[in-house]
Amino acid sequence: MHLFTIVFCLSMIGLWIGQIVQGKRPVLDIFLDDILRDFVSYEPIFMTARVLTELGSKPFVMPFVIVMAISLLIVFQSILPSLIFAGGTLMTHLINMFIKEIVQRERPSIWIEASAEGYSFPSGHAMISLVCYGLLAYFLSLKVKQPKNKRIVIFIFSTLIILIGMSRFILNVHYTTDILSGFVLGYLLLMSFIHLYWRLQILQSKNKLTNE
Repeated sequence: MHLFTIVFCLSMIGLWIGQIVQGKRPVLDIFLDDILRDFVSYEPIFMTARVLTELGSKPFVMPFVIVMAISLLIVFQSILPSLIFAGGTLMTHLINMFIKEIVQRERPSIWIEASAEGYSFPSGHAMISLVCYGLLAYFLSLKVKQPKNKRIVIFIFSTLIILIGMSRFILNVHYTTDILSGFVLGYLLLMSFIHLYWRLQILQSKNKLTNE
C-alpha cells in the first residue's frame, strides 16, 4: 500500500471517528444502508453470512490459532513463524479492544450468538481475521514453490477475509465504516508483523553465523 493511500485511509478513519464521537453517523453508512439493506437480508445470503461469520468469531479463532501455530512449528522447524502468527493475532485483538474502548460506538444491533456484543468500531472480525488468515496465507505461501499455487493460496484466504468482513454488515451487527476501518487497520498490522518476521529472521541468521 503506497504512502498516499495509507495517509488517505487513515485520514478517512480519523474523520469517521470524529463524526462517531460527536454522535453523528458517517454518510457512507447511511448511503450503503439505504441501498443494500433490503438486498442483503435475502434469506440465502443471510444464512450464508451466518456461517461465514463464525470463521472470524472467538470460539473458532482461538483453537484454530493454537492448532495452526503448532502446525507452523512443525512445518518450519522454527518457533518464529508460530510466535508471529499467534502473537500477531493476539496483539491485533488487544489493539482492536483498545480502540473500541476509546471510540465507544454502539452497534446497529446486538447478537450474542454471532459474537456481536460490546462496542462496534472497528470490526474485530474484519481486523483480526485479516491478520490471522493473512499471516497464515503468507507463511503457507513461503512453503509453496510454484507462483501459480502461491496466487491460489493468497486468493483463497483473501476471499475468505473479505467474506467474513461482509458477513458482519449482512448480519447488521456492524456499520460499513466499522468493517472498512477494520480492514485498513488489520492490513497495516499484517504488513508490520510480516516486516517484524523478516527483521527477526535476519537477526537470527546473523546470530547463527556469529556463533559458527
